[in-house]
Amino acid sequence: MVGASQPLAVAAGLEILARGGNAADAAVATAAALNVTEPTSTGLGGDCFALFYDGASRQVSALNGSGRAPAALTLERLQKEGFGGRLPPYHPYTVTVPGACAGWCDMVGQHGRLALETILAPAIRLAEEGFPVAPLTAYAWERGAERQLRHAAGGQELTIEGRAPRAGEIFRNPGLARTLRTIAGGGKEAFYRGKIAAAIAATVQAAGGCLAEADLAAHASTWEQPVSTTYRGLRVWECPPNGQGLAALLGLNILEGFDLSALPPLSAERLHLEIEAMRLAFADARWYVADPTFSPAPLAELLSKGYAATRRRLIQPGRASLDRLRGSPVAGSDTVYFSVVDGEGNACSFINSNYMGFGTGIVPRGWGFSLQNRGHNFSLEAGHPNSLAPRKRPYHTIIPALATREHDGSLFASFGVMGGFMQPQGHLQVAVALADDALDPQSALDRPRFCIDEGEAGGAVALEEGISMPVMARLAEMGHPLLPVSGQGRALFGRGQIILRDAENGVLWGGSDPRADGCVMSL
Repeated sequence: MVGASQPLAVAAGLEILARGGNAADAAVATAAALNVTEPTSTGLGGDCFALFYDGASRQVSALNGSGRAPAALTLERLQKEGFGGRLPPYHPYTVTVPGACAGWCDMVGQHGRLALETILAPAIRLAEEGFPVAPLTAYAWERGAERQLRHAAGGQELTIEGRAPRAGEIFRNPGLARTLRTIAGGGKEAFYRGKIAAAIAATVQAAGGCLAEADLAAHASTWEQPVSTTYRGLRVWECPPNGQGLAALLGLNILEGFDLSALPPLSAERLHLEIEAMRLAFADARWYVADPTFSPAPLAELLSKGYAATRRRLIQPGRASLDRLRGSPVAGSDTVYFSVVDGEGNACSFINSNYMGFGTGIVPRGWGFSLQNRGHNFSLEAGHPNSLAPRKRPYHTIIPALATREHDGSLFASFGVMGGFMQPQGHLQVAVALADDALDPQSALDRPRFCIDEGEAGGAVALEEGISMPVMARLAEMGHPLLPVSGQGRALFGRGQIILRDAENGVLWGGSDPRADGCVMSL
């Protein structure tokens, strides 16, 4: 089974499964096809993270496919140039090394079985022959053309004579086909050294940035120990920092002490508890989530049940708290998500992103992909764990998730919700729907959501259409600043995919978010 935000990407993943590939192979085929069909969110100019569940050993591994800041980019340089607080969102200084290509290759190298040439073939075909642009993608493309592509170096390469393709219009990307063919023949070395790397560096430097070919040549993915916590008989898995999956686990640990099943799912009382749990989680995550090579977080202490109990006591049942501070766990830290489960019980929970839509919108001439602006998430405050430093990975919003059954380690679900700082909030709300309310995957994704603005502990709360006015009024009385959201604005609440695996017979049950163009399908 494959679930993704674009039907043609789902078809690419299924094609690879039908050709004998496993979940890792199909995940990379899906990622590549999404680069073609949804460049508004993802691509080779961005980063990726993945969790892989091995059906035979029942072990979970975490891939960190995020890139690092240029070696020449320092706080001192930015201070001299007058930057403070955070970098402007589309500035060429926000371009970090794209980690996606190495992540794709390393996922296949570690867990896959097919050749890259076979895996990338569906995406190459889509790029060369063209594809009809899906409706919600067309809307996002139009916004990206206005905000980034029309103004960025090379950005018009991802337009049709300066405009975005319309819904149903065929779009071809020969430059991206060329890139994918180059990778299919030469692997990740062909991306990080040679013509592609030279084009990336030259384009960024011409735009005013400082990313160099040496930065690309030095890049490497890392395989890491995933982080997890227990919740209602499940073990929920996330990638460790520099990803923000920690926030979802902190929130679930806090919620575990409340009987949520005794409260109606969309009641003010239950939403209040979920929102307050996420406020506390973000207060910690926005400090402790950083590149562990520079600032390792005390993960064991943060994820302990005792620490959760301490934080839980701060929640007042009828009153919002907008001034949450990070705790002291030790004495004296836009996007596509998709999921694949194969017939052998392996699962790959995968996420790939440019960050803000097309990222910077900068396109290396002739190669058909835009470069991310992930460096916007660095702090420019000296001494902050997430402060900018050469060759450092920034705080990352993109996070995949898995859940296993605690009693035997069997796969329960491969799931995720994409969308900036919405992601850990989406993970928490989906996990509650599955574990507390026993909803099926589609119903869990259909349920209206909340989103704390920008992942700030004291942020306003966006509430999705479908949450009643009396509930909104009650939450406002509790002190939550609210923002009702409907229509196209619902993209704020993320776009998720879920695949559940039945414990007794291995039957797969999938759901795909109605806030996106995608679907879930099986062989």
